[in-house]
Amino acid sequence: MVEVKVSSSSSDLTRIERIGAHSHIRGLGLDSSLEPRAVSEGMVGQTQARKAAGVIVQMVKEAKIAGRAVLLAGQPGTGKTAIAMGMAKSIGLETPFAMLAGSELFSLEMSKTEALMQAFRKAIGVRIKEETEVIEGEVVEIQIDRPAVSGAASKTGKLSLKTTEMETVYDLGAKMIEALGKDKVQSGDVIAIDKASGKITKLGRSFSRSRDYDAMGPQTKFVQCPDGELQKRKEVVHCVTLHEIDVINSRTQGFLALFTGDTGEIRAEVREQIDTKVAEWREEGKAEIIPGVLFIDEVHMLDIECFSFLNRALENDMAPILVVATNRGITTIRGTNYKSPHGIPIDFLDRLLIISTQPYTEDDIRKILDIRCQEQDVDISDDAKVLLTKIGVETSLRYAINLITSAALACQKRKGKVVEMEDVSRVYELFWDVKRSTQYLIEYQSQYMFNEAGEEDDSNMMA
Repeated sequence: MVEVKVSSSSSDLTRIERIGAHSHIRGLGLDSSLEPRAVSEGMVGQTQARKAAGVIVQMVKEAKIAGRAVLLAGQPGTGKTAIAMGMAKSIGLETPFAMLAGSELFSLEMSKTEALMQAFRKAIGVRIKEETEVIEGEVVEIQIDRPAVSGAASKTGKLSLKTTEMETVYDLGAKMIEALGKDKVQSGDVIAIDKASGKITKLGRSFSRSRDYDAMGPQTKFVQCPDGELQKRKEVVHCVTLHEIDVINSRTQGFLALFTGDTGEIRAEVREQIDTKVAEWREEGKAEIIPGVLFIDEVHMLDIECFSFLNRALENDMAPILVVATNRGITTIRGTNYKSPHGIPIDFLDRLLIISTQPYTEDDIRKILDIRCQEQDVDISDDAKVLLTKIGVETSLRYAINLITSAALACQKRKGKVVEMEDVSRVYELFWDVKRSTQYLIEYQSQYMFNEAGEEDDSNMMA
């Protein structure tokens, strides 16, 4: 049995927030009894669908459900992806949530089944527990001896640490001095040093230095001086996904492959060895499996081979929750000549819990446009909101949302501060919706190249 490597390295990355189609979603907007609020956490309407999604999320949190599949089915623009995003936010950070578009599988440099397998394993977490020796105490003093001539010798020093019961002086090497300087450790700080790796973690300032609060700033965290001995054994928990363990163990520089994305195809033997090792850890109480959620949008884009693979994968002991979404009605299953509801084979459809989304009402559209105006920081008059809502009802919600930023730019051009009806009307004339564009094509189809539409097609498009 090969030794399975798990990387516990992590770095704080600064998130760059951008206003996206679903950046206003903060959760599912449910109360403690899983009842949907009218407007909450960016969610509006779809009360039944949100409540059903909330039940699924609750079962995922309690680890009472795994290897099940849920279908979000509804017309375009009825909030299917928004509900999936709400589920991701509600589940929390520790539970893995992987997202995939059905069309992605056909553009990757690997087989479809391998891409699906990697997506499945990204959605299965492993919580690994291990004991490590740490030195934890309050810094009393740091003495650093610098050589008289630069470059003549490396720096040396001493570090005095104390707890409520004892105090010890440690000799410092060049690397430890550099680490202490990097973390800006000073006397009065409470720190923890991992004996194995030498990693220094700053826990906060000692309460005995609370008189320095005004000088330190309001963001300073104060902690009690540790009690007992300086050297302690602590249980450390690492949360990783099975896919991360696969990549690290399949290549010599596997950890770097996680950042580059160049994971390639992973051999079945590697996965079998990892599964066996994880099963051993579970029996010994060193690890536990966290079934997460895999969300596949545009599931109708998958072909019959992918559906057969999903059927088999859901029967695995370590399968995640599969959430799929589609806006198709009765259509052809890709890779066959047979038609089926949502373009999904009947045997796979039988496995699914189906959550249906309904078209938004006029009141829902108005509330969603209010939220999007706040998210995009656009001041808009009541009359302009009424006009945008009317446009959303007659055309589509997505088209109305797209007009918000355009109208704000039109307002900015005329040096106004609040978007008025004239701004919305101007961009409505500049940017066409699907219905007006289709009407134009029908009227002038003879002037376009390679036109193949007939009278029967015209009537279908108009309908």
